[in-house]
Amino acid sequence: MKDEMKTPVHMGVGGEAIPVGVLSALPTGTKTFGTYRNHSLFLASGGPLPSFFAELYGRLPGPGKGKAGSMHLASPDHGLMATSAVVGTTIPLALGAAFAEAYRGGDGVVAVFFGDGAVEEGVFWESLNFAALRRLRVLFVCEDNGLAIHTPIKDRQGYRSLTEAVAAFHCFVDSGDGADAVDVRDRTAAMAAAMRRDGGPGFLHLPYLRALEHVGPNEDWKAGYRPRPSDADLERWDPVRRLESHLKVEGHSQAELDAVRAEVAAAVDKAAAAALAAPFAGPEELWTDVGA
Repeated sequence: MKDEMKTPVHMGVGGEAIPVGVLSALPTGTKTFGTYRNHSLFLASGGPLPSFFAELYGRLPGPGKGKAGSMHLASPDHGLMATSAVVGTTIPLALGAAFAEAYRGGDGVVAVFFGDGAVEEGVFWESLNFAALRRLRVLFVCEDNGLAIHTPIKDRQGYRSLTEAVAAFHCFVDSGDGADAVDVRDRTAAMAAAMRRDGGPGFLHLPYLRALEHVGPNEDWKAGYRPRPSDADLERWDPVRRLESHLKVEGHSQAELDAVRAEVAAAVDKAAAAALAAPFAGPEELWTDVGA
């Protein structure tokens, strides 16, 4: 709100359960690729919180030295190889990583996260086809919020069912609750086990509710392109509340959950303050890390 982050920031509020659930079912350091709505993926991968905020504030300690911005977060040391602002572009990168894994004789699974808008790009279907043909272990994770910026699926997609269309390929297909981290974790674990056992790609379709505007920190229910859900629906689609409910059923107390919230809030405040105090990149950085 203070206009201190000079980068387009696409909030992941509402979609946190998807990367958390997927990555909790895969080995630490699994190679992953994502989109510009990547905050949850970066943090779930193990990307450092101070580095995260430094990049958003454009400061030198960020993973891209403040030059990449919110839409291009990466942390290769933690398995997050690349994220991109261009829709669909990291899908073939994940395909290449899976091809390399197979070439080396490994059985690791590569995961790529993308929105429902990316399935309208030819590269998605080309990558799915090649992965099915060559039996590559790519886990395609569709984070489906039903919108391409402001355009709903009914105005974009001509097939009856995305999962039915994908199921026509030789791959594993499943659909779950993108607001439920436990459900996502369990479905991912089962699919990854099948992929390792039999080879070939998997496709996870995970609907969720994008709680905020396409880019920026505000709610946008009054914009008119989608109705505001009821309070009950907002709570049902809140992945943090859903996870708290699971934890309470498992015997954890509200006091324990409150302590976790306080610990996280303190860590966020500390990391943000450190980022604001960090230096910007110097002029010499204009010529470094540039590919031609």
